[in-house]
Amino acid sequence: MMKGDYELEKRRYVIGGVAIAIIVIYLIRLFALQILSDDYKKNADSNAFLKKIEFPARGVITDRNGKLLVYNQHAYDLMVVMNEESGRLDTMDFCSALGITKEYFIKRMDEIKDRSKNPGYSRFTQQVFMSQLSDKEFSVFQEKMYRFPGFYVQRRSLRQYVYPYAAHVLGDVAEVSVSDIEDDKYYQAGDYIGKLGVEKSYEKELRGEKGVQILLRDAHGRVQGSYQNGALDKKPVAGKDLTLSIDLKLQALGERLMEGKIGSIVAIEPSTGEVLCMVSSPTYDPRLMVGRQRGKHHKALQRNVWKPLLNRSIMGLYPPGSTFKISQGLTFVTEGILSPSNTHISCHRGFYHKGLHVGCHGHASPVSLVPAISTSCNAYFCTGLYYMMSNRKKYKTVQDAMNIWRDYMVSMGFGYKLGIDLPGEKRGMIPNAQFYDNAYHGSWNGLTVISISIGQGEVNLTPLQIANLGATIANRGYFYTPHVVRKVKGEPLRKEFREKHYTKASRLAYDYVVKGMRSAVLGGTCRHLNRPDIIICGKTGTAQNRGHDHSAFMGFAPMDKPRIAIAVYVENGGNGADIAVPLAGLMMEQYLHGKLSDASGKRANDFQHRRIAYGSTNR
Repeated sequence: MMKGDYELEKRRYVIGGVAIAIIVIYLIRLFALQILSDDYKKNADSNAFLKKIEFPARGVITDRNGKLLVYNQHAYDLMVVMNEESGRLDTMDFCSALGITKEYFIKRMDEIKDRSKNPGYSRFTQQVFMSQLSDKEFSVFQEKMYRFPGFYVQRRSLRQYVYPYAAHVLGDVAEVSVSDIEDDKYYQAGDYIGKLGVEKSYEKELRGEKGVQILLRDAHGRVQGSYQNGALDKKPVAGKDLTLSIDLKLQALGERLMEGKIGSIVAIEPSTGEVLCMVSSPTYDPRLMVGRQRGKHHKALQRNVWKPLLNRSIMGLYPPGSTFKISQGLTFVTEGILSPSNTHISCHRGFYHKGLHVGCHGHASPVSLVPAISTSCNAYFCTGLYYMMSNRKKYKTVQDAMNIWRDYMVSMGFGYKLGIDLPGEKRGMIPNAQFYDNAYHGSWNGLTVISISIGQGEVNLTPLQIANLGATIANRGYFYTPHVVRKVKGEPLRKEFREKHYTKASRLAYDYVVKGMRSAVLGGTCRHLNRPDIIICGKTGTAQNRGHDHSAFMGFAPMDKPRIAIAVYVENGGNGADIAVPLAGLMMEQYLHGKLSDASGKRANDFQHRRIAYGSTNR
């Protein structure tokens, strides 16, 4: 073969190979577009079909007695398919029909197309143009809707809250954010999701399952009817109804009593852990958080210096004051530091040791455990902590003693989240040996930390934790994880709410503590609660503060078959007996008797209108 012929033959093979390669690449790409590419498939489907989402009814919410708290009301979302609208709209006529400005129209259309704000945007699928049209707005627009190609109305339901109570428990519903969509593929722009309270924590149970109606469209995008007579349609599944453990009447009374005050009231049923009421003050009307004005109202509440959106019952961190002494008595008796009947501590207006003085009010001396609780003796509990931290026969070092003490506190539900079924719970603060080693460079002792024995210093608890202490004492040594949902329709109660949590304290210690709390009501710091019809056990607390002291109470009733455990905490309320005790008494009477007597009703009105003057430090 001549050299020229060989070169020509070689070029023919190269050209042929390139041609074959191009054909193979084209076939692979075609295969990928038609078979593998979801994007292509979605776009092709979107031209032929209109997938109309059908939203389920959100589950309704009732109180423990079946009173309706939250239900659904019909509303309408205005949807747009950009590919169908495509500039064919008479903008002025459209804006007139909806009562909006042309500027708003342009702004909203730009927002829909902005993928940073609307990551699920596609010009072939329905996008929310305006949400929550009322029946009146819908009827006006519907008459003219045929003039506006690409626009559709989608039926939705709008949350309605029956009463102005329990806002922090119920929460609210609002449009999903970009992060909500990224976190859960169930949602797309314009969907609604629970933002606070049980609306958030039980979102998956309440929301139900979306349905879909597949409609066939012609080449011009006009809907021709159901595809395959609806054979591929999916009906929506309604959300599950919730029954709360909250007693509406008790909740309403608590919110009345806390008007003009900052703080919390939490009541628990000891035998179940069900939360009977959860009052956080100041509060707000949940009915404000509905409809297109929700954003405006939410912003105003956020800017309010008194922080009404803060659920102080589970987020407020407070020094528990003398209510904490009960946990100390339980620890000292169980550890054998103090004998409940044989150890008597002298108190001459307080605890004195090596120049340190922790003051106390006047009462009989010396005292054992029961009268120490009854009179709220600081000297008794300070001495107990000092003995425990100094006992080298039982504990090798002060660090060992402190960590044992910490273990008792944790077993009683302090220092960690209890696990209530509400978002935002705080853990509080219970110090351990490492905390003090870091703070004092390893050089500290019982006197250094003596204030924790009376619920001051580094100790901080939530009102829920204080109420749970009352439930634990009522049960003589165990508690159930507090929860606000009593029942999800069709589901068993979650396992974590059915398990008993036992503390490290002994039954003997609890028996003595109950006697002390009963003695406090019979003739001690809680004597104003003494009444023949309800056998109440209680403990006051007066927590020191930069301004006026905080007023606190923790207790339960009846003594032998407890039905309610309660904590009341009023910022700057003064002595525990002054305001927390009478409020707790009214709440217990309401729950145990189902109503207040005439005399108690008058007292409730007096407390409702009693205001506490607060300064900037409370904001």
